[in-house]
Amino acid sequence: MSKMLLYGATKVDEGNSAYSAIASLEQFQWRNRVLVVFPDKGNARGARQENQLLANRDALQDRDMVILKIAGGSVRVLFGAGKNLDAAAIAGELGDPPTGEFAAFLVGKDGTVKLKVSEPISSGELFAIIDSMPVRAAEIASDKQQTSEESEKRD
Repeated sequence: MSKMLLYGATKVDEGNSAYSAIASLEQFQWRNRVLVVFPDKGNARGARQENQLLANRDALQDRDMVILKIAGGSVRVLFGAGKNLDAAAIAGELGDPPTGEFAAFLVGKDGTVKLKVSEPISSGELFAIIDSMPVRAAEIASDKQQTSEESEKRD
């Protein structure tokens, strides 16, 4: 199983079939990328992560992001929309971090975990990782082609 250290985080090998879709997040599959945040005791790192990401709402929207915070046995949607989410099921499938420890998991549109971090990640680093993913690259190419076609129609 190959893993790569990137920005102080573990990037999960997307080609490894041992990683399967997170069933408890199935409502987002092929629609959204999901960042699940487990705040630390005292919420210092959790709050820092929230603030960094929510300061870039347009970029989150462009990348079809949903941000979830799991704390105290409940799920709070920080960005995007989600319903009937089960905190225990999500935590169990992601490998619930030890109580009081910060962790964040990025789940790709295919429903598999792409990244796990134990420290807050900057929005720039997160967006760079997302933008390097094949599905996101295809979205960017499609957007460019659509913009080009619209421009040609106006001319």
